[in-house]
Order: sequence, then C-alpha cells, then structure tokens
Amino acid sequence: MKHLKTYHSMELANGKTFIVEGPITKEAFESYQFDTGLVAFRPPVQQHKALIKVAELEESRIIIAREENTIVGYAIFLYPDQLERWSEVNLENLLELGAIEISANFRGYKLAKNLLKVAMMDDAMEDYIIITTEYYWHWDLRGTGLSIWEYRDVMAKVMKSGGLEWYATDDPEICSHPANCLMARIGNRVSPDAVHEFNRVRFKHKYML
Repeated sequence: MKHLKTYHSMELANGKTFIVEGPITKEAFESYQFDTGLVAFRPPVQQHKALIKVAELEESRIIIAREENTIVGYAIFLYPDQLERWSEVNLENLLELGAIEISANFRGYKLAKNLLKVAMMDDAMEDYIIITTEYYWHWDLRGTGLSIWEYRDVMAKVMKSGGLEWYATDDPEICSHPANCLMARIGNRVSPDAVHEFNRVRFKHKYML
C-alpha cells in the first residue's frame, strides 16, 4: 500500500512544539527514541523494537507525535489479527487501529486527537474501512483516575476526531460489557459490496438465519 507522508505541527500554550506526522517509514521510526512514559503495552525499549517489526508489514501505517527526536505518542493501523472475527471477511481495505498510546508524561496536550486527524489527512484513507474495538479492561483507569464511563466518553471524543462513529455489533467480547464498543470510519470510496461484508461480520448471527 503506497502512501504519502503528511505533516502537522502544533504550537502549544506552554511553549512546547510537537510534530505529528505519518505514515512514516520504518527507517524514520527506528531513528527516533521512545519516551519513558510509553509503558501501556511493555517497557518503552521493547515496545519500540516490537513496532519496528510491525512497520515492516506492507499494510501498516504508523503516525507519531514527537518532541524533537523523541516519540511521545503513536497510532498504528494494520489488518485485523487472524484470531479476530474482523479478519474473517478478508477485505483488503479493512484496517484496524491496532494501538494508540500517549506517553504518561505528555497527557493533556490533545495528542491522541491530532494523531487521528493527521492519519485521516491522507486521501488514500477514503478507500478504507477503519475500525477500532474498545474494551474497558484495556483502559488506564488507575493512571488517569477516570471512571469507566468517563474514560469511555474521552475515548469516544478522541475517535470521533478521526471520523470514527459508533457501530452496533453482536461480537461476544464487545457485548460482554456495555462500556465496550466498536467504532468505525467508512471511506467515501468504499464499495457497497465491501460495506455489505463489513455488516455481515458485524452481525454474524443475523446473517446465519
């Protein structure tokens, strides 16, 4: 999947300047260091190495927020995991927001919203269905001090900044708790057949009747 790089700089009230850019190449991603507050999935050095491998995937798109040469936030788009129901339709134009993380040292700067805004600046995204699955047990409730429902509202606002909207589904994991949700953005050039396949996998039981 070929794409162009998009840049967006943001001047903040306290004098800090962040660059939000992407999709970036593996080489560019590898050249930056990871901030010490990026610990949501694994220690920063290990996570950096893991994402370098992800960057090798043909479909992967990585958007970063950096302060000079230090990555302080990132978002990754790639094909759904083969163990997830969303891979069953085998749509080449369905991508999942596999991860979005902001360093604990840089929260409050609206970096997550800007990561998604920059991601959607690329006109190629109009050819894709973008999904994200949100599960409350993945949320940093302790670190933020937010309740499940407060965190859910924050996540919804972040996702909506990238054009993602709520979509109903009968997926068992999502239905296991009312705070969990599926959100998606359907590009304006996505074919009706692809939308039909997406709907079919959203409601597997309905289509089995």
